[in-house]
Amino acid sequence: MDRPGLLAFLRAHRLCVQATVSPYGFPQAAVVGFAVTDELELVFDTEATSRKVKNLREDPRMAVVVGGDEDKTAQLEGIADEPTGAERARLVEAYLRVWPDGVERAAWPHITYVRFRPHWARYSDFGPGGGIVTWDEDDLIGEGSG
Repeated sequence: MDRPGLLAFLRAHRLCVQATVSPYGFPQAAVVGFAVTDELELVFDTEATSRKVKNLREDPRMAVVVGGDEDKTAQLEGIADEPTGAERARLVEAYLRVWPDGVERAAWPHITYVRFRPHWARYSDFGPGGGIVTWDEDDLIGEGSG
């Protein structure tokens, strides 16, 4: 699988398991709805006052698992942030194309958008003839594949 194949796989899914570590070292996980941009950024909306966002502000490292259906899974590790200005507008637009009901949530006070940029990814296909492909940061940011 190449980078465009990874993008297609991610776009075929709307939910992921997002895992982080609290400032106290405790693992945390949540199922979140996400959208993915052409630049391979995952974006989701959430309450800016939530424990999840507070912890991400202190330690922006995140892992995401997508899939699990048909013996195929993508695992990504990277850094999260809360974009502002034109970057935020671009990501909100991408998110709302996938989650049109997000317009209602955007009207709530304290909604923020979190962008996740993977630095490492692994795609596993345990079906017949499948395999495992890994990418590092250069592969994910550039047009190469692992």
